[in-house]
Amino acid sequence: MSGVPCFRGTRVPVQNLFDYITGQSSLSDFLEDFPSVPRDTAIAVLEAAKQHLLADALAS
Repeated sequence: MSGVPCFRGTRVPVQNLFDYITGQSSLSDFLEDFPSVPRDTAIAVLEAAKQHLLADALAS
């Protein structure tokens, strides 16, 4: 997908998850619309983003 990060084994861009969460949709909505993305994988992406943000906050 032209270098866009996607969920492993899919053509679903990771950005789609963040777009859903920051919009009016829930994780459940995302998973329903993209059934090829396992729930635990989506949660792992969100957890990694959280850890990255917390590490950045502590470094500042």
